[in-house]
Amino acid sequence: MAKLYFRYGAMGSSKTANAVMVQYNYRERGCEVLMLKPKLENRDGATIVRSRCGLEAQCRFVEELDGIDLTNIACVIVDEAHFLTREQVKKLVDIVDERDIPVICYGLRTDFRGELFEGSRELLCWADTIEEIKTICWCGRKATFNARVQDGHIVREGEQILLGGNSQYISLCRKHWRSGELGAFKNLNLED
Repeated sequence: MAKLYFRYGAMGSSKTANAVMVQYNYRERGCEVLMLKPKLENRDGATIVRSRCGLEAQCRFVEELDGIDLTNIACVIVDEAHFLTREQVKKLVDIVDERDIPVICYGLRTDFRGELFEGSRELLCWADTIEEIKTICWCGRKATFNARVQDGHIVREGEQILLGGNSQYISLCRKHWRSGELGAFKNLNLED
Protein backbone atom coordinates (compact mmCIF):
# COMPACT_ATOMS: atom_id res chain seq x y z
CA MET A 1 0.00 0.00 0.00
CA ALA A 2 1.42 3.36 -1.07
CA LYS A 3 2.07 6.20 1.37
CA LEU A 4 2.62 9.94 1.29
CA TYR A 5 5.95 10.75 2.95
CA PHE A 6 7.12 14.14 4.17
CA ARG A 7 10.84 14.23 4.85
CA TYR A 8 11.76 17.62 6.23
CA GLY A 9 14.91 19.22 7.56
CA ALA A 10 16.68 22.52 7.98
CA MET A 11 18.71 23.93 5.11
CA GLY A 12 21.84 21.93 4.42
CA SER A 13 20.45 18.67 5.79
CA SER A 14 20.86 16.87 2.43
CA LYS A 15 17.18 16.75 1.50
CA THR A 16 17.83 17.10 -2.23
CA ALA A 17 20.74 14.65 -2.10
CA ASN A 18 18.39 12.15 -0.43
CA ALA A 19 15.75 12.75 -3.11
CA VAL A 20 18.27 12.12 -5.92
CA MET A 21 19.56 8.96 -4.19
CA VAL A 22 16.03 7.58 -3.73
CA GLN A 23 15.38 8.23 -7.42
CA TYR A 24 18.61 6.42 -8.29
CA ASN A 25 17.66 3.42 -6.16
CA TYR A 26 14.30 3.06 -7.91
CA ARG A 27 15.84 3.46 -11.36
CA GLU A 28 18.61 1.00 -10.59
CA ARG A 29 15.88 -1.59 -10.07
CA GLY A 30 14.27 -0.78 -13.42
CA CYS A 31 11.47 1.40 -12.04
CA GLU A 32 10.22 4.65 -13.55
CA VAL A 33 10.34 7.64 -11.20
CA LEU A 34 8.76 11.04 -11.61
CA MET A 35 10.93 13.76 -10.02
CA LEU A 36 9.10 17.05 -9.51
CA LYS A 37 9.69 20.51 -8.11
CA PRO A 38 7.63 23.72 -8.01
CA LYS A 39 8.25 26.16 -10.90
CA LEU A 40 9.15 28.81 -8.33
CA GLU A 41 12.40 26.94 -7.57
CA ASN A 42 14.66 27.77 -10.53
CA ARG A 43 18.07 28.38 -8.95
CA ASP A 44 19.68 25.38 -10.64
CA GLY A 45 17.85 25.65 -13.94
CA ALA A 46 14.30 25.00 -14.95
CA THR A 47 14.31 21.22 -15.02
CA ILE A 48 17.16 20.33 -12.66
CA VAL A 49 17.28 19.53 -8.97
CA ARG A 50 20.80 19.89 -7.58
CA SER A 51 22.12 19.27 -4.09
CA ARG A 52 24.85 21.25 -2.38
CA CYS A 53 27.13 18.21 -2.60
CA GLY A 54 26.71 18.09 -6.38
CA LEU A 55 24.15 15.33 -6.93
CA GLU A 56 21.59 16.29 -9.55
CA ALA A 57 18.69 14.91 -11.54
CA GLN A 58 16.29 15.95 -14.27
CA CYS A 59 12.81 16.89 -13.11
CA ARG A 60 9.47 18.22 -14.19
CA PHE A 61 7.24 20.81 -12.56
CA VAL A 62 4.52 20.05 -10.03
CA GLU A 63 2.35 22.49 -11.98
CA GLU A 64 2.45 20.04 -14.95
CA LEU A 65 1.15 17.13 -12.89
CA ASP A 66 -2.33 17.05 -14.44
CA GLY A 67 -0.81 16.51 -17.89
CA ILE A 68 1.68 13.77 -16.93
CA ASP A 69 0.86 10.13 -17.65
CA LEU A 70 1.46 8.19 -14.42
CA THR A 71 0.75 4.76 -15.93
CA ASN A 72 4.25 3.29 -15.50
CA ILE A 73 5.41 5.46 -12.59
CA ALA A 74 6.57 3.49 -9.54
CA CYS A 75 7.23 6.52 -7.33
CA VAL A 76 6.77 10.30 -7.36
CA ILE A 77 9.47 12.39 -5.64
CA VAL A 78 8.95 16.08 -4.92
CA ASP A 79 11.83 18.38 -3.99
CA GLU A 80 11.30 21.81 -2.37
CA ALA A 81 7.86 20.61 -1.23
CA HIS A 82 7.48 23.50 1.22
CA PHE A 83 6.64 25.66 -1.82
CA LEU A 84 3.62 23.51 -2.69
CA THR A 85 0.10 24.87 -2.44
CA ARG A 86 -2.70 23.19 -0.55
CA GLU A 87 -4.26 22.08 -3.85
CA GLN A 88 -0.98 20.55 -5.05
CA VAL A 89 -0.62 18.55 -1.82
CA LYS A 90 -4.17 17.27 -2.27
CA LYS A 91 -3.27 16.13 -5.82
CA LEU A 92 -0.36 14.18 -4.34
CA VAL A 93 -2.72 12.62 -1.77
CA ASP A 94 -4.97 11.56 -4.66
CA ILE A 95 -2.01 9.93 -6.44
CA VAL A 96 -1.26 7.89 -3.31
CA ASP A 97 -4.86 6.95 -2.51
CA GLU A 98 -6.31 6.51 -5.98
CA ARG A 99 -3.29 5.32 -8.00
CA ASP A 100 -1.47 3.47 -5.20
CA ILE A 101 1.79 5.24 -6.11
CA PRO A 102 4.10 6.28 -3.25
CA VAL A 103 4.89 10.00 -3.10
CA ILE A 104 7.99 11.18 -1.23
CA CYS A 105 8.19 14.92 -0.51
CA TYR A 106 11.32 16.72 0.67
CA GLY A 107 11.29 20.23 2.07
CA LEU A 108 11.71 22.70 4.87
CA ARG A 109 9.34 22.69 7.80
CA THR A 110 9.51 26.41 8.62
CA ASP A 111 10.73 29.65 7.10
CA PHE A 112 13.33 32.08 8.48
CA ARG A 113 10.73 33.48 10.90
CA GLY A 114 9.96 30.05 12.34
CA GLU A 115 6.57 29.92 10.60
CA LEU A 116 5.24 26.99 8.59
CA PHE A 117 5.21 27.18 4.81
CA GLU A 118 1.83 26.37 3.24
CA GLY A 119 3.13 23.17 1.64
CA SER A 120 4.77 22.04 4.87
CA ARG A 121 1.64 22.68 6.88
CA GLU A 122 -0.46 20.64 4.45
CA LEU A 123 2.08 17.82 4.35
CA LEU A 124 2.23 17.70 8.14
CA CYS A 125 -1.56 17.30 8.09
CA TRP A 126 -1.85 14.76 5.25
CA ALA A 127 1.36 12.69 5.21
CA ASP A 128 1.22 9.06 6.30
CA THR A 129 4.85 9.18 7.38
CA ILE A 130 6.75 12.24 8.62
CA GLU A 131 10.53 11.96 8.96
CA GLU A 132 13.15 14.49 10.00
CA ILE A 133 16.44 14.71 8.11
CA LYS A 134 18.92 16.06 10.62
CA THR A 135 21.80 18.49 10.39
CA ILE A 136 23.73 20.44 13.01
CA CYS A 137 24.15 24.01 14.19
CA TRP A 138 27.62 25.56 14.47
CA CYS A 139 27.52 24.63 18.19
CA GLY A 140 26.96 20.93 17.51
CA ARG A 141 23.29 20.81 18.55
CA LYS A 142 20.62 19.67 16.12
CA ALA A 143 19.72 22.51 13.75
CA THR A 144 15.97 22.97 13.41
CA PHE A 145 15.70 26.58 12.21
CA ASN A 146 16.70 28.40 9.01
CA ALA A 147 18.18 31.83 9.64
CA ARG A 148 18.20 34.45 6.91
CA VAL A 149 21.42 36.42 7.25
CA GLN A 150 22.30 39.86 5.92
CA ASP A 151 25.42 41.87 6.76
CA GLY A 152 26.39 39.41 9.51
CA HIS A 153 23.04 39.59 11.31
CA ILE A 154 19.90 37.48 11.37
CA VAL A 155 16.98 39.07 9.54
CA ARG A 156 13.59 38.61 11.21
CA GLU A 157 11.29 40.42 8.77
CA GLY A 158 10.63 40.30 5.05
CA GLU A 159 8.94 38.24 2.41
CA GLN A 160 8.55 34.58 3.30
CA ILE A 161 10.12 33.43 0.05
CA LEU A 162 13.53 34.71 -0.95
CA LEU A 163 15.35 32.10 -2.98
CA GLY A 164 18.89 31.55 -1.86
CA GLY A 165 21.19 28.98 -0.43
CA ASN A 166 24.42 29.23 1.50
CA SER A 167 24.68 32.86 0.42
CA GLN A 168 21.66 33.95 2.48
CA TYR A 169 20.70 31.21 4.92
CA ILE A 170 22.28 29.08 7.61
CA SER A 171 20.82 26.37 9.81
CA LEU A 172 20.82 26.98 13.55
CA CYS A 173 19.57 25.28 16.70
CA ARG A 174 16.58 26.95 18.32
CA LYS A 175 18.73 28.58 21.03
CA HIS A 176 21.05 30.31 18.57
CA TRP A 177 18.24 31.15 16.15
CA ARG A 178 16.39 32.89 18.99
CA SER A 179 19.49 34.69 20.32
CA GLY A 180 20.80 35.59 16.87
CA GLU A 181 24.23 34.11 17.58
CA LEU A 182 25.99 33.07 14.39
CA GLY A 183 29.09 31.59 16.06
CA ALA A 184 31.68 30.68 13.44
CA PHE A 185 29.49 32.25 10.75
CA LYS A 186 29.63 35.72 12.35
CA ASN A 187 32.70 36.78 10.40
CA LEU A 188 31.98 34.66 7.35
CA ASN A 189 30.99 36.57 4.25
CA LEU A 190 27.90 34.59 3.28
CA GLU A 191 27.62 36.41 -0.03
CA ASP A 192 30.64 34.59 -1.48
